[in-house]
Amino acid sequence: MNCNHRKRICQLFLLAILLLPTSLFGQQDTLRVLFVGNSYTYFWNLPQLVTAMAESQGIPIITRQSTVGGSTLEEHWKEEKETKTRALLESGDWDYVVMNNHSLSTINTPADFDKYGKLFAELIKSKGAKPVFYMTWARKGDPSMQPTITKGYNALGKSTQSNVVPVGEIWKKSIGLKPEVDLYFPDGSHPSPEGTYLNALAFYKFLTGNATADIPHRLTRIDKDGETMYLAILMEDVADYFQDLVDSFEIKNLPYDR
Repeated sequence: MNCNHRKRICQLFLLAILLLPTSLFGQQDTLRVLFVGNSYTYFWNLPQLVTAMAESQGIPIITRQSTVGGSTLEEHWKEEKETKTRALLESGDWDYVVMNNHSLSTINTPADFDKYGKLFAELIKSKGAKPVFYMTWARKGDPSMQPTITKGYNALGKSTQSNVVPVGEIWKKSIGLKPEVDLYFPDGSHPSPEGTYLNALAFYKFLTGNATADIPHRLTRIDKDGETMYLAILMEDVADYFQDLVDSFEIKNLPYDR
């Protein structure tokens, strides 16, 4: 093979690469997501479950959390209750920072809900990440809470140009359609394992833009010793129902400027 022929082959090879669909590039880029909040986030390992769902589809997502039971975003901002959120924001190269405030904050302390949500959204953007608000749900004994919660999170998302994952509205629809599928822990506030699986589906769809139909109803991860951990074990029909439900929602990942 002469030199000119080899050169021509190389040129054609490079051209073929350039003509490949751009969607093929960056598919394996690892997303880094920090979850900030309280027990509504750490019950049944929500961040790890999102990672496991993504892994099951060959998508790399690293999740970390800064969570303290019963904490508010005000306490995270002021570094109270031994929270480490501000330090994690300084030290981490995050793509998204997902935040949930206390479950009663939109009702009992709406001014602080807005104030510290806005402060965190500004700080997160200044670090090159995208703020995301995790809309919580009504207590089991008082479904009338949901309109106030929904209004508060949507208004905060709009005022800060941040995305909102409408978990509370998904819960509302699920309970209306199939109340026998219990999303609540026995305390009537925190999520059951089924509730957390549903939440994780919503975040998987938000972060990847993909439908959830292929997510397994059993999800595992390997621990540091090489042992299998079971993060979720659902009845297959319940998982299928949740996937259909989440995929019926338009969960947008809006291209807000950072």
